[in-house]
Amino acid sequence: MDSEIAVDNSPAYRVYKSGRIERLLGETFKPPSLTPENGVVSKDTLYSPEHNLSVRIFLPEKTSVTGEKLPLLVYFHGGGFVIETAFSPAYHAFLTSTVVAADCLAISVDYRRAPEFPIPIPFEDSWDALKWVLSHVSGTGPEHWINKHADFGKLFLAGDSAGGNISHHLATRAKREGLDSLISGVILIHPYFWGKAPVDEFETRDERKRRNIEARWRVASPNSEDGVDDPLFNVVGSESVDISGLGCGRVLVVVAGDDTFARQGLGYAKKLEKSGWEGEVEVMEIKEEGHVHHLKNPDTDNARKVVNKVADFIKK
Repeated sequence: MDSEIAVDNSPAYRVYKSGRIERLLGETFKPPSLTPENGVVSKDTLYSPEHNLSVRIFLPEKTSVTGEKLPLLVYFHGGGFVIETAFSPAYHAFLTSTVVAADCLAISVDYRRAPEFPIPIPFEDSWDALKWVLSHVSGTGPEHWINKHADFGKLFLAGDSAGGNISHHLATRAKREGLDSLISGVILIHPYFWGKAPVDEFETRDERKRRNIEARWRVASPNSEDGVDDPLFNVVGSESVDISGLGCGRVLVVVAGDDTFARQGLGYAKKLEKSGWEGEVEVMEIKEEGHVHHLKNPDTDNARKVVNKVADFIKK
């Protein structure tokens, strides 16, 4: 039984009929460093002792000397809610590069992952992390680097893939709970949205691809009655999902032309513009690149374009 595969999402992971998961990517731990890497120092700190969950904080080393306040980027990693962590080499490298380019303080959030901790747990952990970050607004929170260096007048939520999905829902919840005035902008990189019906005439009709995405969502959210039409996933295509209550003034959506989810990202931007939301939305599309290409191939010109666009958005 334990050798029988229920879901084979290689090269990312396999789930066996026994319930065991074999993660094939994103499990390597890259340690933080107080010795500067490209001029950036980093450290890990607990935000949820109850669940043993941490964030990784990235700070330009020169700022530790000058004491200046910097824009604050709170970042949620991708991986379909199943793989990757805030501490994997790909995310450590990306956040380091972004901090250099944007001259900001960044907080990379780790959250519990499905299938051991199915949706909505990743969303709940991420909300707890955001509340922990906001406990520093008065300058008296538990983490010195945030108290000393975070400019809460320039707070941005961001994430790629599943982390982009999380960032959207956190901004929506922030509006509902009256915290939206604290969020300047949201950055969605290749956001992980989907639905049973294609969102437009250009989205793939390939049944194998669509069934694969449905199977991956079932791994992450086995208790979802609506499958991929769950409002946590079908943000763009569902008419019943209202996104006009997004709790920020600016949004950047980054899409990759060859990404299966590209039409969802473009559709999100269009839906937001038509929703009655009063903010400003920007779209950046990089043709002939696939999902999270900037993490897989960080030394390319197109990866640098993503980093620089995110930095420009933060520095505006």
